Amino acid sequence: MKKGIHPEFQDSVFVCACGNTIRTRSLKSEYKLEICSACHPFFTGKQKLVDSAGRVERFMKKYGDKPVSTGKKPAKVLKKAVVPAEKSPKPKKPAKTSKKESD
Repeated sequence: MKKGIHPEFQDSVFVCACGNTIRTRSLKSEYKLEICSACHPFFTGKQKLVDSAGRVERFMKKYGDKPVSTGKKPAKVLKKAVVPAEKSPKPKKPAKTSKKESD
């Protein structure tokens, strides 16, 4: 490696909002984190829903009862055939006669 072109590597501390500290080496001496592996739901297995200013309730109020649109047409539904109770024959209409035939 060339001398003078690489930044200095030093001991550093990562401090999470939950209070967890992680010591390692990095370019800066201190980092502040909002979430770490000790408090993240993926690693802890606990679901913690952070609701800032009622955003979840506002979303549910606006979109909670509405069906989701997928952009596809709804599936065709076959109609059931209606079977009449009594089948009566329809009366036939008499054939029309022209004036020339009756004269």
